[in-house]
Amino acid sequence: MSEKLIAPKSDKLILRALAGETLPTPPIWMMRQAGRYLPEYRATRAQAGDFLSLCYNSELAAEVTLQPIRRYGFDASILFADILLLPQALGADLWFVTGEGPRLSTTTTADQLAALNPFDAIHDHLAPVYETVRILSRELPRETTLIGFAGAPWTVATYMIAGRGTPDQGPAHALKAENRAVFEGLIDLLTASTIEYLSAQVQAGAEVIKIFDSWAGSLQGDDFEKYAIEPARKITAELKKRHPGLPIIAFPRGAGERYVDMHAKIGADCVAIDNGVTADFAATSVQPGGCVQGNMRPDLLVTGGQELIDEAQAITCAFAKGPYIFNLGHGITPDADPENVQIMIDAVRSA
Repeated sequence: MSEKLIAPKSDKLILRALAGETLPTPPIWMMRQAGRYLPEYRATRAQAGDFLSLCYNSELAAEVTLQPIRRYGFDASILFADILLLPQALGADLWFVTGEGPRLSTTTTADQLAALNPFDAIHDHLAPVYETVRILSRELPRETTLIGFAGAPWTVATYMIAGRGTPDQGPAHALKAENRAVFEGLIDLLTASTIEYLSAQVQAGAEVIKIFDSWAGSLQGDDFEKYAIEPARKITAELKKRHPGLPIIAFPRGAGERYVDMHAKIGADCVAIDNGVTADFAATSVQPGGCVQGNMRPDLLVTGGQELIDEAQAITCAFAKGPYIFNLGHGITPDADPENVQIMIDAVRSA
């Protein structure tokens, strides 16, 4: 087999947008684009047996990552994995309950924190993830950017503390108030291990890194600065030190007006925004700081119709004067219609 040609950065639209270029047509990808809305994904997951087996089967994880690229020709592909693989590598028990989501053994005491693996001992467990990245870096079309990712420390900590997802992250807020030393020790461990995990993804072939802080919005006041901004800043700074020129996308979901100046505070090349702010607000107040990614409502991929076309084009036009990547404000949902995804892409590219 001949060696795959490596595309210059100018051939990869997402890298150009992340470098600050304003493009006539924005590059497009979707959060959770490899997922349950696609029949081919469901077939591959059935072949794997269960969700975690799919994550750790490098060949099948690469296959589901490639499926939406084959179907839609997105400008980026994001590694198929899960943010909770890292706490599992640190020593937490992890399993998934059908129809309910993840469950973990909890980390709420000093002894439980001390029992976790050190951050530099995670790589053997995560070796299949790195192999998935290597496969993708060989198999993706030369114009498609490969994005690696991890959950932000606060968001991952909320699951480790509660043992599951919660509507208000109450258990994590309670531990933060009642035992700040254990809480901050967990945040520090996750910050250090996330740096190692993401750096290994880059070494394996990831070209861009995205940090998902799905529950950042529940942090208020100084806590937002300490536990959402500061860990992301540390991770970004160290990754850029180790991998000069590495583009990083930050997604502090629910930040609202705090998205302003987020590029500078974190050091990220791009800030992904959710549906809690309008495209017009973000274009005026966030985009001057750098590339913006977002923020179409995922439910429009369920309902479709003219509203989908109008919204996709309105968002595209709102961000047309600066560097921009079209995406959703959150991940695509399992009940989305695959045909609506193509309608969305066509609407953006004809705006």
